[in-house]
Amino acid sequence: MFKLKLPTDPRWANIAEGNLQEILTDHAWCEQKAATNAIGLITMLPERPDIISELLLIAQEELEHFGQVLEIIKKRGYTFGRTRKDDYVNELVNFIQKGGHRDTLIVDKMLFAAMIEARSCERFKVLTENIKDEELKTFYRDLMISEANHYTTFIGFARELGDPEQVNARWEEWLEYEAKIIKSYGNKESIHG
Repeated sequence: MFKLKLPTDPRWANIAEGNLQEILTDHAWCEQKAATNAIGLITMLPERPDIISELLLIAQEELEHFGQVLEIIKKRGYTFGRTRKDDYVNELVNFIQKGGHRDTLIVDKMLFAAMIEARSCERFKVLTENIKDEELKTFYRDLMISEANHYTTFIGFARELGDPEQVNARWEEWLEYEAKIIKSYGNKESIHG
């Protein structure tokens, strides 16, 4: 569905399951950052209340996910740690086209958001298929569906706001870039790590 060029090695799930406190803390902060990103996109589109309404729903859902992960952390007696730097996301930020037309920037930020949702969804699928923790299997299966919907929404907005053929070509560039950087990840207890 996402056309990701490099799938996550299923052994990453073993690394993640080896330190659930860390993966859950990292995941919670990823949800908070996703909500913040959606709010940031809202500020760029005051002339599009239709898109703002959808982005607002995404931001609210991401904060709901943050709360769900936080409740799992608390229920299990884990310590909720500080926010983490996400090197993967920071590398994706570097690929956003800057200095051009405002519309091009907005489309690229939609593709940036779609890429993160696509990889997150793929990682949730790997967790669902490979961890032993039944509660988390069910939780990540449900989140996988949500992330897939967010991916579809962001791609759809990019195509609506830009020329669909150019957006599709740029998405292919994003996929190629992401394939190069993701090779460095998948070896630590973080959603994108």
